[in-house]
Amino acid sequence: MIESAYRLAEACGIPVWCQDEAGPYQAIPQPGAGWFPHGDPGRQPHDYVRGGTAKLLTLFRPATGEVRATGVAQAPNIVLHPWLQAELSAILGALPERLPQIESASLHPRLVGTTAGDDGSLRRSPAAVDPDLG
Repeated sequence: MIESAYRLAEACGIPVWCQDEAGPYQAIPQPGAGWFPHGDPGRQPHDYVRGGTAKLLTLFRPATGEVRATGVAQAPNIVLHPWLQAELSAILGALPERLPQIESASLHPRLVGTTAGDDGSLRRSPAAVDPDLG
């Protein structure tokens, strides 16, 4: 059902973006190859302070596979992170002012006869609910 909603929105000219965040990841040095001379591994200084944690914020568009991502030190859930605000503003700014009209025959059968109200709600015409009324 969700997959068909993604396809329907994209067919109507509405780009669908999914947001996710991963983490927290510890911001500490990780084992692996380094730039240290063989036999003389890297060491932390005695006054080393751990780097805390980091999160990865992503925006993904399933239709195109486009991914936008950034690492952040914190992303509280009570506010929209400034990076997400900027990315979503750019996405909305790239949209046309009005979406193109589409033929009802290209819509999913459950959406035929559905109109959007000024408040963003979806309404079905009486004929769409009961074809005998139309």
